[in-house]
Amino acid sequence: MDSMISAAARALAGGDALTALQRVALRDDPPALALRGIAMAQLGEHPRARELLRRAARAFGAHEPVARARCVVAEAEVALAQRDLGGDGSKGPAALLTAAHTLQAHGDTTNALQARLVAARRLVLLGRLEEASDMLAAHPADGVPLPTHLPAPLAAVAALTRAELALRALHIDAAHTALQHAERAAQHAGVPALQAEVAHARALLAQPAARLLAPGGEQALRLQDVAALRASSHTLVVDVCRHAVHAGGVALPLARRPVLFALVRALAQAWPDAVDREALIASVFRTRHPDETHRARLRVEMGRLRKLIAPLAGAKATARGFVLRPLGGRTVAVLAPPVDGAQGALLALLADGAAWSTSALALALGDSQRTVQRALAELESKGQVRAIGQARARRWVAAPLVGFTTILLLPTTQPNP
Repeated sequence: MDSMISAAARALAGGDALTALQRVALRDDPPALALRGIAMAQLGEHPRARELLRRAARAFGAHEPVARARCVVAEAEVALAQRDLGGDGSKGPAALLTAAHTLQAHGDTTNALQARLVAARRLVLLGRLEEASDMLAAHPADGVPLPTHLPAPLAAVAALTRAELALRALHIDAAHTALQHAERAAQHAGVPALQAEVAHARALLAQPAARLLAPGGEQALRLQDVAALRASSHTLVVDVCRHAVHAGGVALPLARRPVLFALVRALAQAWPDAVDREALIASVFRTRHPDETHRARLRVEMGRLRKLIAPLAGAKATARGFVLRPLGGRTVAVLAPPVDGAQGALLALLADGAAWSTSALALALGDSQRTVQRALAELESKGQVRAIGQARARRWVAAPLVGFTTILLLPTTQPNP
């Protein structure tokens, strides 16, 4: 490797993209193209970065598999920054894991780990937290564990990824530990962008994450408070953020049972009082003119709810409606999101400051693109989001939500109960 390429690579490792470009700006050989692409990515010029990285990969060709694999990893990282989560061809998850295996086989452990980190971060954005955790634990093909000694910038990114996983899973102690590792590594690396990312992650722990609605009033809760409440043996928690019911460490996910969740939420919000049948029908089935078919459906759905929540609570019929009866003398609390509205998860994704396509949002939310487009149109009419670009290049952005964290609103893959 010649001196100019070496100097550019050192500048990029330190986060100095402009100096790197000065070294290789006028060169079109494959190594220079790759370094120019990475520099453009650091400067936020993602379309140009992808073009340069693809040119570099083609120029390296099949006879230089390691260099080509590094280009694949770099392009996948740019795709992640662009929130291009679908992935096909050279930027797809299969190609990325193939590149990681190639790099590992040729002894390039550092870039193999970089590939795995990109893949893990993509899975986190999609809410596939268990898969992301497995990706960080060992190589999916050969079971090679993560190396214990890493370059400081890569160690910081790895620790930040673990911290995000821990925060999303409400493992607060693990998040604190990972953030301590990330902070030390970022300081050692001396890269301002990494240090700022660690500081932002730390701030999330101190910000309100949800609202506790209980008979005594409303209270703002931090992530650690939410984790403690959900593990409490004294409270039945109806979690509106993640559509689940919790008590004593037991969780009943209801994200895929919206009618049942709407019923238990209505009962919980009225507790210790009963809810009138007509009011339940109006709120759950969205009708102001109930007939006998609605009443019959309410009986059926209430029977399903009783069976589902039997380990934690009952739903007793009264003369006019139903009342929630938690087991074990527990009280009832509703964990509400920090922002009201049906588009909370959508706003939570857009709150990261990145420009998202409708296809990426649909993939992360598990909805159709048409559903996402309707939600975006509604949010745009309220001034909460805005579109940039046209046609296939159109992306959506929103201002960061200041003063609280939206972690609990981010999508997670949940099994059917």
